[in-house]
Amino acid sequence: MTRSLKSPLLAASIIAIGGTAMASTDLREEAKEIFSPVPSTVPAVKDNPITPEKVDLGKALFFDPRMSASGVFSCNSCHNLATGGDDNMPTSIGHGWQKGPRNSPTVLNSVFNDAQFWDGRAADLAEQAKGPVQAGVEMANTPDNVLATLNSMPQYVEWFRESFPEEEDPVTFDNFAKAIEAYEATLITPAPFDAWLNGDDAALSDQEKRGLELFVDAGCASCHGGVNLGGEGYYPFGLVERPGADVLPEGDKGRFVVTETADDEYVFRAAPLRNIALTAPYFHSGAVWDLRTAVAIMAESQLGAELSESEIDDITAFLGSLTGEMPEVIYPVLPAETAATPQPTGEVVQ
Repeated sequence: MTRSLKSPLLAASIIAIGGTAMASTDLREEAKEIFSPVPSTVPAVKDNPITPEKVDLGKALFFDPRMSASGVFSCNSCHNLATGGDDNMPTSIGHGWQKGPRNSPTVLNSVFNDAQFWDGRAADLAEQAKGPVQAGVEMANTPDNVLATLNSMPQYVEWFRESFPEEEDPVTFDNFAKAIEAYEATLITPAPFDAWLNGDDAALSDQEKRGLELFVDAGCASCHGGVNLGGEGYYPFGLVERPGADVLPEGDKGRFVVTETADDEYVFRAAPLRNIALTAPYFHSGAVWDLRTAVAIMAESQLGAELSESEIDDITAFLGSLTGEMPEVIYPVLPAETAATPQPTGEVVQ
């Protein structure tokens, strides 16, 4: 889509809310056709009933570095709940201090994504949880080693039995992943934008409302809609104009690695935008640290639009309204080791 935001028609449409611009109620009705507020309860997860016991187990596993081969890295290492659900680094540091190939996505609200990872190779959070554990540049472990570690600690064995009471031998790699999925499903962050969608006019400032109107009118919402304002579809990075190699590395062809289809070269899942103000640097390359710059790059590369400074300010202000309230996170007390933790053996998946 190529569109200029300099037209007199659009300029007239973005003057102060309450003047000749779209009334707040009309803007809300249009927005509700595109976006959905974060639900007030933990969302259900397919084939994985969420129970308090399972959530507590998943929380312990999420924070436990002993799930890695080195005993150094946990899920929270790359998806730090204190820094927006990611690690605020261009690419994450993993096993042997190696650097990963892509920027770490936020775990916050990730339950609302249609698929996980930048290329969508994991269908859900349970499948995603298995990936980093086995990746040679991340936690560099194996399923067998993880299960040996868990079985060496009676407290973990008891927690698995409480979480999966219908199973004779509940300590499995599948259940390890399901427990982490259950915990991650609780990491949702209602934001001022949700309050506004639900009818609170005062939840957004006039500038944030102008930014929302621009976001919708310019076409940003065509990729960044739904509950998570993204995470639901796959699009070429550079639909109109491909960014330079400093932003879009030539060696990373995105979803093509998953599908091996030529049309999927440089195609990525639309990034979810909730808490985007907290999760710099941006894009799968982690190459851009400033949110205003990221907004301008997306407008040019995806929409063929050159935004004015004030338009960039307004859209950036709207994106700030997506910063939500974090659920209370109390660091778990992890099970004590009653026997020597098994040393990693076997082949590590690279």
